[in-house]
Amino acid sequence: MGESLADRFGLEGMEHDWHRNGSDALAALRSRHYALVISDIRLPDITGDALFRQLLGEQLRLPPFIFITGQGDIDSAVGLLKQGAQDYITKPFDLDALIDKIQGIVAPGGELGPRELGLSPAMQQIEAMLERLGSSTASVLVTGESGVGKERIAQALHQRTDPSSPFIAVNCGALTESLLEAELFGYEKGAFTGAARTKKGVFEQADGGTLFLDEIGDMPLSMQVKLLRTLEERSIVRVGGETSIPVSIRLICATHQILQEHVASGSFREDLYYRINVVELRIPPLRERPEDILPLARSLLAEIASARSRIAPGLTPAAEHALMHYPWPGNIRELKNALERASLMSDGRFISHDILFDRPAPKLGAQQDVASSLRDYLSECERDFIVRALDACQWQIQSCADSLGISRKNLWEKMRKLGIDREVV
Repeated sequence: MGESLADRFGLEGMEHDWHRNGSDALAALRSRHYALVISDIRLPDITGDALFRQLLGEQLRLPPFIFITGQGDIDSAVGLLKQGAQDYITKPFDLDALIDKIQGIVAPGGELGPRELGLSPAMQQIEAMLERLGSSTASVLVTGESGVGKERIAQALHQRTDPSSPFIAVNCGALTESLLEAELFGYEKGAFTGAARTKKGVFEQADGGTLFLDEIGDMPLSMQVKLLRTLEERSIVRVGGETSIPVSIRLICATHQILQEHVASGSFREDLYYRINVVELRIPPLRERPEDILPLARSLLAEIASARSRIAPGLTPAAEHALMHYPWPGNIRELKNALERASLMSDGRFISHDILFDRPAPKLGAQQDVASSLRDYLSECERDFIVRALDACQWQIQSCADSLGISRKNLWEKMRKLGIDREVV
């Protein structure tokens, strides 16, 4: 199998090392940086989970791990996911599917690629829309409550358009009118007091790429006129300048406000609204897509740990349950703040409910409540497990049923009971 993988990686132009045993892999991971590790659960001299635990214990900064497992080792693979592994695949697997999975994690050049936006139907629809928009230059308006990740969506669209081009972001609500004009269009030396040199604005900086204007609803009317003219003429004039400078950008705007109401009240220009709103992407709040909370939390924990050169901690079952049932009024921003605080306060490999929410886990009174809570939690775990197994088998029902050790009919019944549908997963 290793030889087949090495041959395929070579054909794909993927730089790789093939270590034939766990000892060699441990030595390499201690001395080199890898963008991704693919490891079998069963190695000649050590198990894959023992290798992973040893690396965790050494507090190394680990790359994402994908484990290859047989039917009898699925429990070990699931345990590794809880400890921070990226994913697992079951034997026999489709090489094309593995390559797609790798490319979804690792971008060209060995850098980590963009993660999926979410598992919820709403975010999957947005992801599908981004794929369509990637080949166009249409202006996009991203709407949603504060903290839902509108800039993240803009970056995802930019990655699908031309990731090698510049991506420039500016918050229109954070600047005064005079500063905003200088920020957008730049200025010539001597244009105003303090302009000691000529400076390019974000339109020029983003030329050939993407310009993201956040909180566009806070832009003053006088600036809206200048922005509209720039979009129509596809050129800018620096503050204090006279020369028209052509620019070519993909414009993405975002707001937490309802711009139609501002148009009706006269505080936002109708012609500008239609110019920036060729396509609108509404990002639902986190409370409306609970399926995304745990994957997002694990991704954020990995980012937080990576910034501190640490191993990402896991979440206890009580912490996971609380994350899923908290409304998150501050959306992703609030979730990230909570996880950053918990990561600082935690001195172990797991974050508990008490550390995450700075209060003890709620006590359930009636025995029925306890049973109901446990039943819901186990159903969530079973659903997640079956979806992962289906993904690993490319949603081939018979193959997945065989890997799980159940009948095809039993698998269909579980999928129906748990609401598992490929179109909305």
